[in-house]
Amino acid sequence: MEEMNEADLLSFSPLMKRFSFNAFMVSGFTPINPGSKLDFFIHRPNGMKGYMINLTLKGEGIIYHADGEFYCQQDEMLLFPPGVIHHYGRAKESIAWDHLWIYFIPRPYWTDWLRWDNKQGDIGRMKLPDNLHSKEMVQLFKEVISGNAVGASLPEALAMNALERIILKAFQLQPASNQHNRDPRVLIVCDYINKHLSEDTRIEALARLTFLSASRLTHIFRKEMGNTIYGWREQQRISRGCDLLRYTQLNITQIARAVGYEDPLYFSRVFSQHNQLSPRDYRKNFERASLF
Repeated sequence: MEEMNEADLLSFSPLMKRFSFNAFMVSGFTPINPGSKLDFFIHRPNGMKGYMINLTLKGEGIIYHADGEFYCQQDEMLLFPPGVIHHYGRAKESIAWDHLWIYFIPRPYWTDWLRWDNKQGDIGRMKLPDNLHSKEMVQLFKEVISGNAVGASLPEALAMNALERIILKAFQLQPASNQHNRDPRVLIVCDYINKHLSEDTRIEALARLTFLSASRLTHIFRKEMGNTIYGWREQQRISRGCDLLRYTQLNITQIARAVGYEDPLYFSRVFSQHNQLSPRDYRKNFERASLF
């Protein structure tokens, strides 16, 4: 994509227009100078229901957390998990704090990648190791911000793709986290389920793929994934349903069948349990947020 300057970033930023954090993903660029209209502290004592990832471009910010405070500087990334306090702003002695940020509700299979080694008060911290990594990360943030601002299906999907690459690249820079590798038999099952999401695959069939008994596979899967096989599949189905609601014009019945539910009423009930919104309301909220 073409190189964007600060004016371009600001034109895309939701700070320049109305926006809602009820959306699946919101992203922007926040330039803060002393006395500017953005020079104030954010304070959300209960955090947010989704994740916030932040990359400092210039200057210094001060971040308060449950156990104290710390400063973030150029080329440093922060990760605020759900429910973690948000209390931050420009450091008093700094002439600026310019940063890129993305708020998002993760897809279920991203969970493992959102585990950073260095934390302060449950807030992940990571210094990008060199200029090459910094340029690459900034470019990905810009792709998210520009694609997320357009509101059309393809740019939104590309923005999600860029966000996934940010999360993956950040995780690859976590040496301790990468010491834990999933059991390859569990990965085989996860891959098969995602490729056959609309099918009613039984555990016995999955066990045969891994040369394990059904009971042994069930035990290993739950230990590795923190969920049952069917529970994990349900998460993937609902996540795929969210994508179809956002990026296609398929009706609820078509979406339900595409993700493995013959009964659209049952799909709607399960969807509502996961998202606290019906599929119809979820789509309306997303369309409304895209207009802001």
